[in-house]
Order: sequence, then structure tokens, then C-alpha cells
Amino acid sequence: MAKLVLVRHGQSLWNLQNRFTGWTDVPLTEKGREEAKFAGEVLKYSGIAFDVAYTSVLIRAIETLEIILQVLDTEIPVIRDAALNERFYGDLQGLNKDRTREIYGKEIVHLWRRSYHIPPHGESLEDTANRTVPFLKRAILQDVTDGRNVLVVAHGNSLRSIVMYLEKYSPEEIMNVEIPTGIPYVYDIDRNGKILSKRF
Repeated sequence: MAKLVLVRHGQSLWNLQNRFTGWTDVPLTEKGREEAKFAGEVLKYSGIAFDVAYTSVLIRAIETLEIILQVLDTEIPVIRDAALNERFYGDLQGLNKDRTREIYGKEIVHLWRRSYHIPPHGESLEDTANRTVPFLKRAILQDVTDGRNVLVVAHGNSLRSIVMYLEKYSPEEIMNVEIPTGIPYVYDIDRNGKILSKRF
């Protein structure tokens, strides 16, 4: 049995400014760095010895992972791949979320942010899953089923798509799933890929 741990990056500058971020490469805030340190301390206390880590190619996830590994005082292989990037928000990237609600209405913005099928002028969550899940199966879960403990640091929606696949959520159920920043999701997975337990 091995462990798969998912962590959403700490607060970014555009999280703080309540803006749609997507593929825009923005750094962590001081709070975001503290959240990353907290995630590292939680994982250090858990005693999990990681064999490999995965992250996106965006700086907020990369920096979060680097801080976590510093706290853990460990050096392990790190694989960066754009398959784990946040969903692409298209025309919405950079816009203030509250202002966008004023323009388009709360209901449609909620659908853009949380629904599975409806794209927010860019990728839908389904589109995001079409790149994250094949990478999850091909690389991440291969490591896990080979008995390696794996740490994945990515983004709210790329992780939502992964959690949806792992926990078999329906498109309706995934609308209510929010991945908080800096909180490790820990899955115990057997060599057949079956989830034995999960905790946050």
C-alpha cells in the first residue's frame, strides 16, 4: 500500500485580489508561503516518506512544492508537467470575480467556476480532466501502484478533476467540491489502484 497526497498551492497574488488566474503565472503571497509551510509541517508530522513529487509548470505550484520539500528536509525527483496546470480561463483570466458576477450574474459565473461541462470562455472542467486524468493514469498512479509514495502539488481545478476521477464523483457532485489551499488530501491506495482510505 502506498500513499498519494494532493495539495493545492498556497494563496497566490491573484487569489488575494479575487481574480481569475488560470494559466497566468503569478507568485505566492506571504500567506501562500505560510500555507505551504503549514502543509509541509502536517506532512512532516504524518511521517510519510515521499519517493517522487509532481507539479504543474506554474510558479505558484512549483514554489509551494519547493517550500513543502524544504520543511520535509528531503530531496526527491520532481516532475513538472503542464498536464497538471490550472484550467484555462480564457477571456476571464485577470478579471475580478465579483465584477464578473455583476456583469454576467451570479448563476452563470458559478456555472463557469464549478460545473463540469460548461466552459468559462476557455476550458471546462471536463476539458481539464481530459489532460489531467490520462497523465494521472500514465504516470502518477503507475508510481503509486508500484509502491511509491507520491506528492502532487497543483491547482484547484486540476485537482478537482483528479479527485472526481479517484472518488467517482458525478458532474453534479463535483460542483460542490472545493479544494482548499495548503491542505493535504491523503489517499491510501493498494497495488491494484483501489482507494483503501482517505483523510484531509
